[in-house]
Amino acid sequence: MTDNTESIRREMIATEQPAKDLAQADQRWDTAQLAAEFEVIGFMAPFVVVRRKSDGAKGSLEFTHNPRFYFNFVAD
Repeated sequence: MTDNTESIRREMIATEQPAKDLAQADQRWDTAQLAAEFEVIGFMAPFVVVRRKSDGAKGSLEFTHNPRFYFNFVAD
């Protein structure tokens, strides 16, 4: 299977784009908060696909590795 986003995602990580985006995020979740509010469907760093428990909305979050924070929820 070919992943057409791999080079873009690798570049984001190499240039520390997730950390820059985190600095601008209005809301962020740590791992425990993420588990409380979202069901994780899958990971493709630096993104995670989730379903929001409160309303079932599917979307994605960006995340940083260290410290581990999830942010910038975008509904599909």
